[in-house]
Amino acid sequence: MTHQFPALSPEQKKALADIAQRIVASGKGILAADESVGTMGNRLQRINVENTEENRRAFREVLFSSDTSINQSIGGVILFHETLYQKDSSGKPFPALIKEKGIVVGIKLDKGTAPLAGTNGETTIQGLDGLAERCAQYKKDGADFAKWRAVLKITSTTPSQLAIQENANTLARYASICQQHGLVPIVEPEILPDGDHDLQRCQYVTEKVLAAVYKALNDHHVYLEGTLLKPNMVTRTVPAAVPGICFLSGGQSEEEASLNLNAMNQCPLPKPWKLTFSYGRALQASALAAWLGKSENKKAAQEAFRKRAQINSLACRGQYVQSGKNDAAAMQSLFTASYTY
Repeated sequence: MTHQFPALSPEQKKALADIAQRIVASGKGILAADESVGTMGNRLQRINVENTEENRRAFREVLFSSDTSINQSIGGVILFHETLYQKDSSGKPFPALIKEKGIVVGIKLDKGTAPLAGTNGETTIQGLDGLAERCAQYKKDGADFAKWRAVLKITSTTPSQLAIQENANTLARYASICQQHGLVPIVEPEILPDGDHDLQRCQYVTEKVLAAVYKALNDHHVYLEGTLLKPNMVTRTVPAAVPGICFLSGGQSEEEASLNLNAMNQCPLPKPWKLTFSYGRALQASALAAWLGKSENKKAAQEAFRKRAQINSLACRGQYVQSGKNDAAAMQSLFTASYTY
């Protein structure tokens, strides 16, 4: 993108583009391990494990200490603030543990939703205040990319034009600030699956939202080659300059999320971007079910994580063939109404 007052130097652009390409290299996607304390507590509750900092740390260690072969499937890991500063049982910081495997470290930057007055329960996202300082610190502490999740919902009266524009502009401002500090921004304008609307309505709304988001990114001089998109599973209206579209799983079961990603990569239409994944629930459900909070189950949990990551790696290439041998955890719906991280 050219404009009168360049926002980034050629060197900054190259660094950002290189990071983005590493994350979505062929067959690779993202592990979204950026659940907040409360959300992680909900995950642990399912396996009757207490929500303590140690238990949250221990499960993350299970994932991050998987053997190096995991880097064939996972290109990036998004961390929550708490997790970025935790260590494994030998005292090694998690960012160092992840980077040893050639995987890029990311950080969740948004601070949750805030009401938009005069709308039907719609929201904007908090976190722009002090964002530049936080980006600089996180970059220093090992992060090379970031995530910001905006939330829109479909009803008979939503999303409103106000909500679309407000969230688009907030995402663009976040992305611009990230790039100024060497972080590749993941832009996540999630359309919640809640509701009884049909696929056509979801497609219509998603196209409207994505068009507004890319207009805002252009207005804010964001370098698209140094960004990634994390949407619900509708892809149209994304500029070809974007290196990768990293789909969220949106409450689908692990197996559904893999099959749908595989189907999109098998679609014979032109695809100028890598179609890959940024899954939280749909990469961790089987691992959690195998772990159960017990250290003796660590290897089994890592194997469950490795297997699901490998399946999604195949799905990124359109090469996943369902075996019919999936366990119950992989088939379980992970939907949560009005989902928050």
